[in-house]
Amino acid sequence: MASIKPLGNRVLVKRLEAEAVSAGGIVLPDSAQEKPQEAEVVTLGTGGTDDNGKDIVFDVSIGDKVLISKYGGTDVKVDGEDLLILTQSDILGVLTD
Repeated sequence: MASIKPLGNRVLVKRLEAEAVSAGGIVLPDSAQEKPQEAEVVTLGTGGTDDNGKDIVFDVSIGDKVLISKYGGTDVKVDGEDLLILTQSDILGVLTD
């Protein structure tokens, strides 16, 4: 099994499934659905230091459900699973219950 360890302030996430039914009850085909902006954090990068020499501190943890920017990140496929590598700044917030 292959694995990816993001470098620096990057985060590996898995997009959560998009709603397949509209609010009006219409079943939407895959081509009509937008990419979901909700994701689950799979793993964190290596950290390091920023341009000012300060340590990079992650504001998210593995397993957190997050809201991500619509067009940020790079799509990757690992063992047939679609994942996304993005910088921590592309995470807009942590979802709470």
